[in-house]
Amino acid sequence: MALIALAADKGSPGVTTAAVALAAVWPRRVLLAETDPAGGDLVYRSAAAHGGPLNPNTGMLSIAATARRGLVPDQLWDHVQPLSGGLEVLVGLGISEQAAGLAGLWPTLGRAFAALGDSPNAPADVIADCGRISGDSPATELFPHAALVLLLSRTEPEAIARVRDRAAALSNKLHGGARGASSLGLPLIGVVLVADTNNAAKLSGQVNDMLVHAQTGARVVGTIADDPAGAEQLAGRRRGRLEKSLLVRSARKVASDLYQQFGAAWSMPSTGPAGHAGPGAAGHAGPAGMSGHAGAGR
Repeated sequence: MALIALAADKGSPGVTTAAVALAAVWPRRVLLAETDPAGGDLVYRSAAAHGGPLNPNTGMLSIAATARRGLVPDQLWDHVQPLSGGLEVLVGLGISEQAAGLAGLWPTLGRAFAALGDSPNAPADVIADCGRISGDSPATELFPHAALVLLLSRTEPEAIARVRDRAAALSNKLHGGARGASSLGLPLIGVVLVADTNNAAKLSGQVNDMLVHAQTGARVVGTIADDPAGAEQLAGRRRGRLEKSLLVRSARKVASDLYQQFGAAWSMPSTGPAGHAGPGAAGHAGPAGMSGHAGAGR
């Protein structure tokens, strides 16, 4: 299976919202890891499966001590908490100062995330919310272990210019230089646009052409709907049929397309004890009660 890292260059394109939405509809079992060195958001916006708040001390903060003694992929599950809709989450740091406790451990975490799919007991893909990154962000140390690095961007001209330059910089760092469309390196660097659904296809084509022409080593792999109402539902601040929202429908399309393109290389889907797909599987309730009304964080 695979590690999929989501990040943004600057601004607030909604990396956490996109990561949660993708994890909620992922085609097989998935672990959502909040790996933003600046701190996570889910502990403030989402309810745990028992109905109370998530424990901020169980997650990235607690895993630091374990990782210093070596980290077996199965040990990740000891630090995971389920959200109210069933999605399994590795809760992020509380504040950026706590990132010092993970100094030197990011490659160890990256290897464990990438190897979780080979776990004989509980295999899963990992979707990592890396937040906003720069050249010196420690979260980028996860990227060499990822199958996909997805850069999220809005569609304003300055945002597109920044994601182009960030993609080129990452390609140089990870692959050793600029690459054309015929020589994409691994991990694949993909761009996911947050766009109005009415012109998403046109914008995707234009941005993809720009990325290829600039030899960034990246390409557009999908669009997430710019859907403030859906984002509010996903965060539990608004009720409604979340599974019908433009946000979730577009996230399901991106997840399906990614799995169709790369899933064969990530082995067979994991199954639960009764042969059903695991907690993160499409069709099951997501983190905000996607089988009915939104409710995370109520």
